[in-house]
Amino acid sequence: MKQYLLIVLLFCMIPILIFSQQNNTIVKVQNTNSVIDATNTRTNVSKFLSAKKWAFLFPNRFNISKYPDSSFKGLPHTEFYSFKAFIAAAKLFPKFLSEGNEVTQKRELAAFLANISHETNGGWDGAPGGDIKWGLYFVQENGFPSNNNQYSDFNNRGWMPVVGKSYHGRGPLQLSWNYNYGQFSEAYFSNKQVLLNNPDLLLQDPVLCFASAIWFWMSTQYPKPSCHDIITGIWQPNARDIAANRIPGFGAVVNVINGGLECGTNHSDNTKYRYDFYQYFCNYLIVNQGPNANCANQKPFGQ
Repeated sequence: MKQYLLIVLLFCMIPILIFSQQNNTIVKVQNTNSVIDATNTRTNVSKFLSAKKWAFLFPNRFNISKYPDSSFKGLPHTEFYSFKAFIAAAKLFPKFLSEGNEVTQKRELAAFLANISHETNGGWDGAPGGDIKWGLYFVQENGFPSNNNQYSDFNNRGWMPVVGKSYHGRGPLQLSWNYNYGQFSEAYFSNKQVLLNNPDLLLQDPVLCFASAIWFWMSTQYPKPSCHDIITGIWQPNARDIAANRIPGFGAVVNVINGGLECGTNHSDNTKYRYDFYQYFCNYLIVNQGPNANCANQKPFGQ
């Protein structure tokens, strides 16, 4: 009887902790509603991309470009945004690029690559190879710390910022604000304080860094749906969304990421570059953009 109880106890404990082989990072598996699953072993990323294609698409990625980011001079010339790290992070999110048919999966990949390229773009008009080749150039917000914005919301008591820590944009989707660092930390480590206490971990672990972007992509944060649910057609707009012209397509994805500045009639002129990236990656993957690829007529979520 004791042996039977011991076996049952050990069996129940197996899923509690899963250890990632990358950088000895501990990833705790959440409940079945979590977007993270460290037991997953495959991803469709390799169905569409390879290390060679990755190098072609991102020749100026952080610390690899011939034109290094001056704020990181002195670092060893080693790759950070590697294809291997992207694959390892993508495996933690089994629904990423796995829902819908191949057209839908390609469109999701194009949308994801477009947004990480735009958020980390180090190019300029006339840049070598064109600015389209300068995605993943920055690993953290361009201009930090001179801009002196720490993105700390002390009114959000569920994810209280730590005094002296900055929650400025880091990683491929420029994870920002203490509440996003806290929520991602809780999903990844089962402990919100890990990244609230040390947000710079995203600059030290490339898998964690990529995972922060995919987590944001996959996560619903009311009143916004997830980017994944939008681009795959899972999200169905309600009456308020329809009245605000928020309908499924790449435009609504842009609305989730930066709708306050990039959607509506008074949107930023820089939004055109995000659309250019999407067109570029759609062309590369040989897939059409799909409907509603623009958010110029949409009100931001929450309005």
